[in-house]
Amino acid sequence: MKRRDVLKSAVAVSAALAAPRIGRADGPKTVNFVPHADLASLDPVWTTADITRNYSLAVFDTLYGYDAKFQVQPQMVEGQRVEDDGKTWELTLRDGLAFHDGQKVLARDCVATIQRFGKRDPFGQALMKRVDEISAPSDTVIRFRLSKPFPLLPNALAQVYCAIMPTRLAETDPMKQIPEAIGSGPFKFMADERIPGSRVVFSKSAAYVPRKTGTPSFNAGPKIVNVDRVVWNFIPDPATASAALQQGEIDWWENPSLDLVPQVKTYKDVTVTVKDRTGEMGCLRFNQLIPPFDNPAIRRVVVAAIDQKEVMEAVSGAEPSLYRTDVGLFAPGTPMASTVGVEITRGPKDHAKLKKDLAAAGYNGEKIVVLAATTIPTIWAEAQVASDMLTRIGFNVDLQSMEWGSVVQRRASKEPLDKGGWNIFYTWLGGFGNISPAPNIAIRGNGPGAWFGWPNNEKIEELFSAWFDAPNQAAQQKICEAMQIAFWQNPTYAPLGMYDQPTAFHTYLRDVPDGWPQFYGLKKVI
Repeated sequence: MKRRDVLKSAVAVSAALAAPRIGRADGPKTVNFVPHADLASLDPVWTTADITRNYSLAVFDTLYGYDAKFQVQPQMVEGQRVEDDGKTWELTLRDGLAFHDGQKVLARDCVATIQRFGKRDPFGQALMKRVDEISAPSDTVIRFRLSKPFPLLPNALAQVYCAIMPTRLAETDPMKQIPEAIGSGPFKFMADERIPGSRVVFSKSAAYVPRKTGTPSFNAGPKIVNVDRVVWNFIPDPATASAALQQGEIDWWENPSLDLVPQVKTYKDVTVTVKDRTGEMGCLRFNQLIPPFDNPAIRRVVVAAIDQKEVMEAVSGAEPSLYRTDVGLFAPGTPMASTVGVEITRGPKDHAKLKKDLAAAGYNGEKIVVLAATTIPTIWAEAQVASDMLTRIGFNVDLQSMEWGSVVQRRASKEPLDKGGWNIFYTWLGGFGNISPAPNIAIRGNGPGAWFGWPNNEKIEELFSAWFDAPNQAAQQKICEAMQIAFWQNPTYAPLGMYDQPTAFHTYLRDVPDGWPQFYGLKKVI
């Protein structure tokens, strides 16, 4: 499939979707923001969707935070004490912590949150595997007793998905979604102003007390709020969002369509820059619970059929400097990345041979249901190229196009195809999992506890556990190389390449934080 055909199709689908009507950007106390998707879930444990992660940064707080150099800093924690050769940790909460319902944040709320988080998140699972006991001996102290030392305990608790919430919410089954959004972060979620499909509103929490120490950086340090409201207006049509930015109807567009970036760079008083340096890695995710992708030989044929350059030209051809190929498990050039086996991702491909390989692997022509979001242009672009490839090598593809929120809901289903199940969905993997195995959701092979697709892979699990016990970075790198070798033999997804997503905002927005979209720290000076 040619790139121009992908782009024509993406524009046609986006234009057919309704966009909210918005007026001029409001005054200096309101930020009007266009996110990359509508907010489909309020639960940062139930889903790993980036849109929920970004909402979580506003509404919830974490015990520790990451600065822009990926170093962990205390956040809700005032201090820590480590004893018994690293097997006992006591964390003391700082003063002034309160939930948005007026209740004080207590250590038992943190314990309940950590326990729920530890059942779904890979980093949390690794921590809880080493926990003999976690308790709240007082209202301000959280105590861990570990079976063996775990120096990365603060890093695990710094995960955005370890979002501290009241015990009554944290006791929700982690396989079900929390019913409401009550956090202790710098912004409150305004449920009464929510318009599903188009609008999310946050207001400054008057009860929030920023840290008194530290340097603001990414989601660490004092979170000082300089605006009263943040309004997310989801505009699925990139051309409409671009025009709204140019005309001053919005202040900030999270993810300008890559084909529109050259045009957006010409807009007066608009900054276009990359804030998130962890990048976005393309992912064709397999459901391994049902045929045909319960067969590793069939999955290997799909991985072998991917030409990352072809996919990435469709995604980022207008800005080729933004994309990278030869992508394995981790972002090229980062410490844990390896080049072993990446030659399989290069073209050109012999589709006739791959078709024979697919039949030899045991594929019998059964329908495969493929989920693809039309409302995120980069997902729709990768989906069309990769799905076209699937058809060319012999798959009977049922490509189901929908908005991203529907993908988020559908991919959680373990049902067979005739009851709403699926075989493949497309996404982009972002965040710290692109540079470290610890929070990486896509490589795990722990069956029911794994990310959507639910793979079982004992070899990967052994290596994952060994990584945490490695004595130094060199040993960690060797383990990551072994992970990549094992991955090519038993893949959980097909890597589709990688790109850096620029963001665009008016120059009157000052001190826009590095990393994912955050609304504390910035100022609107007009």
